[in-house]
Amino acid sequence: MKSRIFMYLFIFSVLVIIFQYVNSKNIIDKYEKDISSYQDELAENAKTIEVLEEENFELNYFNIDRNQEAIDYFESQGYDTDELIPAIKEGLYDMNDYEGDEHPIVPFVSLTGNKLIINKVRILNHKWIVANFTDGEYWGEIFLTYEVDDGGVAKFDLSEYFMYPKL
Repeated sequence: MKSRIFMYLFIFSVLVIIFQYVNSKNIIDKYEKDISSYQDELAENAKTIEVLEEENFELNYFNIDRNQEAIDYFESQGYDTDELIPAIKEGLYDMNDYEGDEHPIVPFVSLTGNKLIINKVRILNHKWIVANFTDGEYWGEIFLTYEVDDGGVAKFDLSEYFMYPKL
């Protein structure tokens, strides 16, 4: 009787050990599969980030923040570019506050009755600016040249402009 109990206990122990082994192996295999898929996803995301960084670099190529020669030009004249560049942009945005129908720099009149406003400004270098404008329905772009006077105030000259036709 005692030997049968030990035999049943031994068989039960072996079954529990086999169950634990199979269960642990399945869990480990699942974790390894998950880790492998996460590593693949991480590698794919790293490639995507690299492509996006390259694209971002290309898109920002014509930008005063990336143009050291333009920054050096202003610094050689004694300007702090961290203050001057935002001041130049604000000078253009301040032109959005005007009276009447004619914008001070945009050579078009609103076709919708709304005011024309400058939305986005990109300072290309120490001489050129590109900006877009809209009246809410019609859109266009302007190309400006500018100079900064001794007081740090930018004076803008309109060089080129166009408005997209409404389709």
